[in-house]
Amino acid sequence: MTDPASQHASLPHAVFLQRMADGSGQAAFIVLRLVDLLGPEHATLHPDAFHYQYVATARCCRELPPGATETSHLLGLVRSTADAFRQQSTGLVLPALFAYAHYLEDEMRLEEALDVLDTLLQVGGAKLAPADAVGARLRRARVCRKLNAFDAAERAYTEGGEMAAAIGDRHSELLSRIGRALAVMGRGNLASAEHELRDTLVSAEAYADREAQARTHHEIAVLLSTRGQPAEGIPHVWRAFELYDDESARLRALNDLGIMLLVLGDANGAEHALTQVVRRGATAQVVDSAKIELMNCASFRRDRVGFERWREQCEARLNQMPPSVLADFHLKLGIGHARFGHFDRAERVLRTALKIAGDASLHEFEFRIERIKSGLNECERSWAPYSELEPPLGNEAIREVSASLARLPT
Repeated sequence: MTDPASQHASLPHAVFLQRMADGSGQAAFIVLRLVDLLGPEHATLHPDAFHYQYVATARCCRELPPGATETSHLLGLVRSTADAFRQQSTGLVLPALFAYAHYLEDEMRLEEALDVLDTLLQVGGAKLAPADAVGARLRRARVCRKLNAFDAAERAYTEGGEMAAAIGDRHSELLSRIGRALAVMGRGNLASAEHELRDTLVSAEAYADREAQARTHHEIAVLLSTRGQPAEGIPHVWRAFELYDDESARLRALNDLGIMLLVLGDANGAEHALTQVVRRGATAQVVDSAKIELMNCASFRRDRVGFERWREQCEARLNQMPPSVLADFHLKLGIGHARFGHFDRAERVLRTALKIAGDASLHEFEFRIERIKSGLNECERSWAPYSELEPPLGNEAIREVSASLARLPT
């Protein structure tokens, strides 16, 4: 069932064994093997057999670092699995599985998150409440999309949307439509994706669905920026920031806003937005992205001290970055080296970025890196150590957004 991780299909949950060194990977593997006992194929399991495995699993988890977030998730899973087995109600374990999958996704352990969601669907089976079945499929679709498994993502989005329609869940229907548009965008068909997103925005406004409106505005902004139209995208991402109620979603919007403002040359506005993201503490991936962009802001300003400070903070996280973020870091690092006149170093770093993007089939990244890499010679011929920066581009709406950012509490 786990499409992008099919190489591990011979042993359930083996993806967790790839991080045996920290102990939590082995513990997660054992905990999920316990959860498997709730599946329909174990309906006749003797209580003593379950109790033996439960005791051993609980003992393993108690040896994990106390207070760690993942430890709390695993201990909660063990307790809820025991309750579910005792009361013969798999529904009791679903909240803990959803929460653990969400944690893993935020930490960008995407194949592990997918494994947990597949476990949820497997043990829940036909007994899953309709709302839980819809939620699990939409979450699974999102993780597949982040893994660039667009076929699997589209199937799950479509299935989740059809199930949502059957139970009259308009909000989930809208989320399904947004997700399918993002999968289309991931394949590079920006025109079709934009058409679907704008249609979805009309529906979200008709239903007065504030969250769906925010998400759609946000994705339209990202699409426009990807297409080279950040000025048109900025009002959309700012509107998303205003509409979102969830703090983590607001910080994702601020991060994307900072990236767009820097593209237009507004380093002050970009730094206001990105510093808010780092200071207020978003998910690991969003904070990593914000720090990469703050490094980019520093090189844009020719601030060597700031550039090195943010570079060091980013490099401390390299082992935790997914390929897309890792490629972006090396791209911005290469650009920074070029801005400071270190063109040989820039060329080496951009080669690394290109390999990372190629290995992960990040084709849009490959195109951008190749374009910048091929222009290094021309940049070197015209480089000056203290070249005057161009004034920021933009219209009145963008200047209003930048001013509003400056007024955000620090």
